[in-house]
Amino acid sequence: MNHKTILVVDDDESLRRITQLQLEEAGYSATTAANGDEALRSIEENAPALVITDLKMPGISGLDLLKKVREHYPHTTVVMVTAFGTVQTAVAAMKAGAYDYITKPIDYEELMLVVNRAVEHRQLVEEVRSLRLSLDRKYGFESITGRSKVLLHVLEMAARVAQRDSTVLIRGETGTGKELLARAIHQNSRRKDQPFVTINCGAIPKDLMESELFGHAKGSFTGAFAPKRGKVESADGGTLFLDEIGELPVELQVKLLRLIQHGEIEKVGAPAPLNVDVRIIAATHRNLQNLIEDGAFREDLFYRLAVIPLELPPLRERSDDIPELVQSLFVKAKQKHNLPDLRLPPQLVPYFSGYRWPGNVRELENIIERLTVLSVGDEIRLSDLPDFLRREKPLSETVHFQLPPQGLSLEALEKELILQALRKFDWNQTKAAAFLDLSRRTLIYRMEKFGFHKDSGEPPAED
Repeated sequence: MNHKTILVVDDDESLRRITQLQLEEAGYSATTAANGDEALRSIEENAPALVITDLKMPGISGLDLLKKVREHYPHTTVVMVTAFGTVQTAVAAMKAGAYDYITKPIDYEELMLVVNRAVEHRQLVEEVRSLRLSLDRKYGFESITGRSKVLLHVLEMAARVAQRDSTVLIRGETGTGKELLARAIHQNSRRKDQPFVTINCGAIPKDLMESELFGHAKGSFTGAFAPKRGKVESADGGTLFLDEIGELPVELQVKLLRLIQHGEIEKVGAPAPLNVDVRIIAATHRNLQNLIEDGAFREDLFYRLAVIPLELPPLRERSDDIPELVQSLFVKAKQKHNLPDLRLPPQLVPYFSGYRWPGNVRELENIIERLTVLSVGDEIRLSDLPDFLRREKPLSETVHFQLPPQGLSLEALEKELILQALRKFDWNQTKAAAFLDLSRRTLIYRMEKFGFHKDSGEPPAED
């Protein structure tokens, strides 16, 4: 797919031509189609990144075209053009999967704004897909499997920073997959063919940490019979992953700060500093701000590390991902222990979703492997599950509520749900939209539809 290729679909030849010229002047490659059938053939042949289509056309309408594109070419972004700039039309287009819409007559600045945003969105989606493929192919995607919005947000951020050399700080509880994410960032960076070096700052004795991290010269201390390359020097040209950075001794934090600021290190006993080129990704499960207040972590180092902060959510905050994780980890465990015929009945999966998993994905993986190894027969039974899982009430995968006997208004229910979500998040549209599983633009359309005003904080009074 060419991120610069755009297809313009309109039965008005002059409008098609004008839009094409405007896009080409802006640096895009633009093709045209006079109707929906031509558009579908062009999409098949040219795989454009973006389709701009009129809503009202003879034959296949713009809305029908949108639905066909979403069904057969889901990675193609669609922007709708309409002369009927009403909320109802916009909502219909957005509900059918349009990225955005433009009203006629087309304003050049609005066109460019929407097109640039749509192309950037398409590129970001492709980067996230690439990141997922990297995780799956090279490091085992199971540990970070999921489609929950909170997880995808982290992956989108990771995709953005992968191509840059910015320092990254990954925060998250133990077992959430911090090293896996760090490896994926490295694998999608310009340094991917260079070393990825890991050091766990909490696993090395304090008196050995400086030599392990920065290396030492021959004869610099008793027992230093030969020079040693430290982890930083070994990562030269690549990425240095500092796991559990909160455990790094304060006296070494100064040297790490110098590395970040000036790209140089001092080996123990060496007469002169050494220049190195490394990208630093750090991770911690601890609250570094609390360590700063306690004098255990330097504030200036924290701000140098947290240029790009990424927060991996605990498993309890993405419970929607647990069924997929269970299946993925079960397949992995069966392959590892050569048990291809072992089955995990679907009715047991909801029991996993009812538990809070304090050890996160790592704990879930251990439980799945234990069930696999200790299974008797060709199927895992309810009695095989640990007591703490069987004690939990299994979560249903759908939401159930009682319908009132007198009936209800679907529109009134929608209105009330949107209002409650807005109040819940103090009228923060982004958070309310995520809570309702809507795009922010769709939420705004519905706010306009129901007359909700964010300035006043409440809907207008009824007449």
